Amino acid sequence: MTSRIVLLHATPVAMEPIHTAFAEIWPQAETINLLDDGLSIDRARSPELTEAMIDRFVRLGEYAADMRADGILITCSAFGPAIDRLAEKLTIPVLRPNEAMFRQAIAQGSHIGMLATFGPAVETMTAEFDEYVARTGSTARLTTVLVPEAIDLLKKGDAQSHNRLVAARAAELAHCDVIMLAHFSTSRAAAAVREQVSIPVLTAPHAAASLMKASVTDTGEE
Repeated sequence: MTSRIVLLHATPVAMEPIHTAFAEIWPQAETINLLDDGLSIDRARSPELTEAMIDRFVRLGEYAADMRADGILITCSAFGPAIDRLAEKLTIPVLRPNEAMFRQAIAQGSHIGMLATFGPAVETMTAEFDEYVARTGSTARLTTVLVPEAIDLLKKGDAQSHNRLVAARAAELAHCDVIMLAHFSTSRAAAAVREQVSIPVLTAPHAAASLMKASVTDTGEE
């Protein structure tokens, strides 16, 4: 039986990268999009993730479960506490967008760099990273460079300028062991970033798709 994976989006710019990742890693999965782009708009305007936003996010996730999902993959990194609450309520796998990438990064070194474009997500991602490091006993530390103007260009359809701006800041993290591109949307800049540094550059969508496949089925679908 084909596994149904609901991709829960808070911004449309995350959609193309994760579909590309599933097409390459697990094409047999049936991927369904569930989008509330108002979530990212409201999150950007709020200094913190409010209880009202958490409740709204959880309701959206419960709707995803009602769609007979075998797993739910969140593609926006700014809603960590809401993801945790949703995962507590459901019995199917609910995956954060970045934990799989964190695993890969820490396996490659102890000084991890991160290029981010959405400011409200940085605090959440840093907390998630620190939590994962503590849980695994790692000594890894994180250095983040924020490129906030890039995501506005991407939302206007200018991916080329987005990629150029992100890549232009990569040299600031060249001293790290590895660089993570923070958001699903940022993965578009991977090739441009790799041209600027000699260290590994990791993206979240492919790592997340691989972890979701492993979480839903032991063997995957052939």
